[in-house]
Amino acid sequence: MSFTTDISLREHLSLSYKEIEEFNLSIKKEQVEGIKLKNDPKYFENKIIKYLREEKRIKAVTVAFSDIEGKLQMLDYDKTFFIDSIENLTFDGSSITGFTELGSSDLRLVPDFGSFRILPSDIFGSGKVLLFANVKNIDGSQFSADFRGRLQEELIAIKKSDNFDFLVAPEVEGFLLKGVDAEQHYADINSSGFEVATMGGYFNALPQDDLRKFIDTVAEVQRAMGFENEKDHGEVAPSQFEINFKYTNALITGDQILLYKLVARQVAKLMGFTASFLPKPVAGINGSGMHMNMSIAKNGENIFYKKGGEDNLSEFGQNFCTGVLHRAKEMNALYCPSVNSYRRLDPNFEAPNAIQKSARDRGSIIRIPLANAKSSRIELRPVSPDANPYIVMFALLKTGLDGVNSSNAERKDMIDFRQRKPIKKLYENFHESIAGFKASKYLQALLGEEVHNKYFEIKKEVIERSPKRLGNTIKTDEIIFHHEVTNQILWNKF
Repeated sequence: MSFTTDISLREHLSLSYKEIEEFNLSIKKEQVEGIKLKNDPKYFENKIIKYLREEKRIKAVTVAFSDIEGKLQMLDYDKTFFIDSIENLTFDGSSITGFTELGSSDLRLVPDFGSFRILPSDIFGSGKVLLFANVKNIDGSQFSADFRGRLQEELIAIKKSDNFDFLVAPEVEGFLLKGVDAEQHYADINSSGFEVATMGGYFNALPQDDLRKFIDTVAEVQRAMGFENEKDHGEVAPSQFEINFKYTNALITGDQILLYKLVARQVAKLMGFTASFLPKPVAGINGSGMHMNMSIAKNGENIFYKKGGEDNLSEFGQNFCTGVLHRAKEMNALYCPSVNSYRRLDPNFEAPNAIQKSARDRGSIIRIPLANAKSSRIELRPVSPDANPYIVMFALLKTGLDGVNSSNAERKDMIDFRQRKPIKKLYENFHESIAGFKASKYLQALLGEEVHNKYFEIKKEVIERSPKRLGNTIKTDEIIFHHEVTNQILWNKF
């Protein structure tokens, strides 16, 4: 008997992009509003389980979560098994970077049903849907190294105590490189370095240029997945791209950042290229950032705005800035989490490394964009696209609110310390940055001693394999041991 590959026999879910977009946007709208969840804590769970039971063409549920470094982890559950085992989705935490040791490895995945999305079949395969999960200990408590769950807990807490909503919009840049899996094969091409896919770039990629076709395809997939796109374009460097999506709740933003990178990588691979989110894959040209635009709303009103205030920023917004700036150097290793990311912090390429805020100077780590009551925000510029978005937003929210809740005398001390001449700068390399992270009692308390030590030990292994001085050549070790490039099989060879 011969095996058939006739997919028409399988009858798996395969909807048009328009149908997918309408469904995903309806779920996202309810997720953002959270109104029905207030009245019924199991609203989304009941709704999604009902949909899964009734839609016979779904074969698998992809469950996504993040490791401590922000690398997306995914596994597929058979739909029927998923429905029957929701309370007992366990996995081996020792197989995930920075999670558990072998002797106490079991962890639980608790689905966040509000994050449910139908996936376009031409990119992900037919019959698949996706949701994110938080990682819990076996007793049901929040696992300390899962910062998606910890961020969600913090967002719920500030909503309950002050009716605050933490809103974030990222600007995630990347490069389109020639060849499939170019990063994993960097050792083979190191003599010449990466080759960009095209010379198209900022506002000048031709309509049928490979970069433009890549951007158009990624944007279409994002639109179907409910990202609510705003603009997409080539960036300053050749073959560099940025595809922006709507300002929203920080948790949704974190999920969309990881999905954005996943979609970009998959589309690039289908086209015979590599989508890279290394901060500086090519020497001598601009690197890639992930600027984080942030504000806080209360009762639906942006409380960062004050007409006539300094840069039209309210006292609340100014104090939030003070908290973020005060801890910027300590947190450098969180938002610039790789050896390669320190190549990007070069002032010759519009990179921000001065610990100050400014409405105009793009060398300052915080920019205050021209805005109105609706769009007022602060933009943290040094964040790299390879950072864990959940841990970054968790730390920024906590440090910003520390600035808000400090006494006037404490804030004055923060500002006076920062403004002593010369202007303080971020660390020049990852060796110094991770040492500063290790020495920070504040971050030890914020993250928890165990997580603080885990993060340090993971990054220490990386820097021990890389030269301290960056030099002008991008080294093989800083690429192949990068947390978004390597895997456990490669890592465990050393």
